[in-house]
Amino acid sequence: MKQVTVSGAIILRTREVSTGSTSVLQKEIFATQRGYGDYKDGWEIPGGKLELGETPQQCIEREIREELATEVKAERVLGVVDYDYPTFHLTMHCILCTIVSGELKLLEHEAARWLSKETLRSVDWLPADQLILDKIEEILK
Repeated sequence: MKQVTVSGAIILRTREVSTGSTSVLQKEIFATQRGYGDYKDGWEIPGGKLELGETPQQCIEREIREELATEVKAERVLGVVDYDYPTFHLTMHCILCTIVSGELKLLEHEAARWLSKETLRSVDWLPADQLILDKIEEILK
């Protein structure tokens, strides 16, 4: 079976949300919807394939620059997911990232959303990405 190794960016932000007369800080992650390929329309953690000689952290910083025109800093690996799709085995390094500069622009994706702990499971995640959702929920508390 073909082996594909990728890095996925769990881009985290904290924003102030008004709740009537008070406001609270809410953590959110950035999710993207595929605009092409066999899994078009599925939701995923943005990222892409490791190139020869790249670390997972270098890969994710390059991929987010290429796909979303934004500079991110790879903070730490949240987890590594292994999943067998029908035609390939995927290993995905899920890396917690923060935005350094730029505005997230969709250059390859169909849509995007910021998701909180309450809305994290409201999109149709691709099967491999579903395997990291529990760990993402933990950081969104």
